[in-house]
Amino acid sequence: MTEAGYVHRLHAGAPDKPILLVLHGTGGDENQFFEFGRRLLPEATVLSLRGDVSEHGAARFFRRTAEGVYDMADLSRATEKMAAYVKALADEHQASQILGLGFSNGANILANVLIEKGIFDAAVLMHPLIPFQPETHGTLAGRKVLVTAGKRDPIAPVPVTEALSVHLKDRGADVRTVWHPGGHEIAPLEIDAVRDFFSGY
Repeated sequence: MTEAGYVHRLHAGAPDKPILLVLHGTGGDENQFFEFGRRLLPEATVLSLRGDVSEHGAARFFRRTAEGVYDMADLSRATEKMAAYVKALADEHQASQILGLGFSNGANILANVLIEKGIFDAAVLMHPLIPFQPETHGTLAGRKVLVTAGKRDPIAPVPVTEALSVHLKDRGADVRTVWHPGGHEIAPLEIDAVRDFFSGY
């Protein structure tokens, strides 16, 4: 692995179609959502990254000091790196739009890239946790965001999820939130919501 890149899987789609970035949760890898992404958008370029940080052998996209306590300097590093990497590949593949889907830790880095850099046209954040008040970096008007979450999720509590949705809405994003009654697992109704969300792309 080079410092400039990620271990990844890439399916090159047709020019003038979107690029879809898919990001795993802690302990996952570039295989976790790759085929799901390809089924969602068969003509798109699909990019699946492996997190470049190891936490006791589990891949992540940025460091943390404890559950729900982020290393903010490393989050900043990871955000800059991912934004530049994805933008470069989108340009290389002549993508019409930049779309993203992330689960858990993947949703967290995806959310922060959206918050800080605004490069995504649409994003699915599955069980995200942004346990701090983000700064406002311009408008997110025209961006579409789907947030999916569990009402009993011990890792991503309901009030924190709602605060993230409010932040994105306040900056002009079109945000939809879908809840299931369980915890941090992905429920079938979330998959249905994701398929519906991307059906227009």
